[in-house]
Amino acid sequence: MIERTTIASLDKFEDQKVTVCGWVEKIRDQKTVQFIVLRDETGSAQLVREKVDRDPVCELISALPAESVVSVEGVVKLDPRVKLGGLELKVEAIDVLSKAETLPINEETSLDKRLDWRFIDLRSRRNRLIFEVQTELERSYRKTWESEGFIEIHSPKLMAAASESGAELFRVDYFDTSAYLAQSPQFYKQMAMAAGFNKVFEIGPVFRANPSFTSRHDTEFTSVDVEISWIDSHEDVMNFEQHLLTEMLGHISETFQDEIFSTFGVDVVVPKLPFPRIKLSDAIDLVERSGHKVERTDGDLDPEGERRIAEFVQREFGHQFVFLTDYPATVRPYYHMRHPENHTLTKSFDLVWKGLEITTGAQREHRYDILVAQAEEKGLELAPLQFYLDFFRFGMPPHGGFGMGLTRVLMILLGLKNVREVTFLYRGPNRLSP
Repeated sequence: MIERTTIASLDKFEDQKVTVCGWVEKIRDQKTVQFIVLRDETGSAQLVREKVDRDPVCELISALPAESVVSVEGVVKLDPRVKLGGLELKVEAIDVLSKAETLPINEETSLDKRLDWRFIDLRSRRNRLIFEVQTELERSYRKTWESEGFIEIHSPKLMAAASESGAELFRVDYFDTSAYLAQSPQFYKQMAMAAGFNKVFEIGPVFRANPSFTSRHDTEFTSVDVEISWIDSHEDVMNFEQHLLTEMLGHISETFQDEIFSTFGVDVVVPKLPFPRIKLSDAIDLVERSGHKVERTDGDLDPEGERRIAEFVQREFGHQFVFLTDYPATVRPYYHMRHPENHTLTKSFDLVWKGLEITTGAQREHRYDILVAQAEEKGLELAPLQFYLDFFRFGMPPHGGFGMGLTRVLMILLGLKNVREVTFLYRGPNRLSP
């Protein structure tokens, strides 16, 4: 390893000689002095060199392109007048480790073009912060799962049959047959319930052959999935999810509130418990009374309807979250449990945060004969589903769970408008690279 001092720790080395390494962010080459802003993974610092004729170090600095990677040796001087951390490094020697070409993008470049050069785009402190927040978000989830006795699973992403709607499947060659990229770990989460794992979670990729070009859709994304046994109803699943999210937002607020606000202008609000719950039919009535006719014909809310119900909840309850419950069986998968008093409705929910759906969940049907009947009612062929149906033939506890899109959560948390900005490498209908 190169022996170096990180920029964030320079204040501990006043009047000492150190070596720093990083990217040249900016150079000001003045008549009598040269300034370099150097950036590493911990921050940026000002480096200074007095300008002298025919000085090899000064000549090297003058010819140095932005974003070149350098190793610099110098003495740390604390100076409260310096805006970058109240210190500067007096340059004694500089070694160019990698000279950069002229950059193909800058801060004014369009998002689509910046995605072509994502590795450069990600160098900014703003974009690095996104993934630092993501890391802490997942760490908080895992801490909650660990405290609640969950088991982590890693389900296969190659499947012989669809786990969701067959309309959004990616079909791939698989030796002398075909396979499908997993749309969710749904079947395998439930298999874990049949295995007696009790509570499981997974953070992993899922794939949807959705030809949508909206700011909230992608063809590959990271899904956060949970399944829980021994529940009485979907209320138990909602109660756990609101606990998980509240713990996460509390942790993010404590860790990043100031930097998120200064960078993105967003307050991290830790929500009150419980989250409001509104039946879908009541939500549609509220939206239509607000003057918006829901465009969808399948009985669900459209994006504008989600925004309007979020405005209602914020106004009436002072809350950013709302669970929409009791979706009709016509818009839910066959494995969602029906209400015993009304078989046209399911024990299911969506969670909407600031006007955007981030979660779908439900109590699952755990009784084999009813599950088969509901699959047949949907017109599904049973043979391709038999491996899944077999999970329910040998004893299955009552259970339920949810899937949550990680990028949507990050996008809303940071007040951004497009999942492309919070995805390390975005995949969509027209993007398979880099």
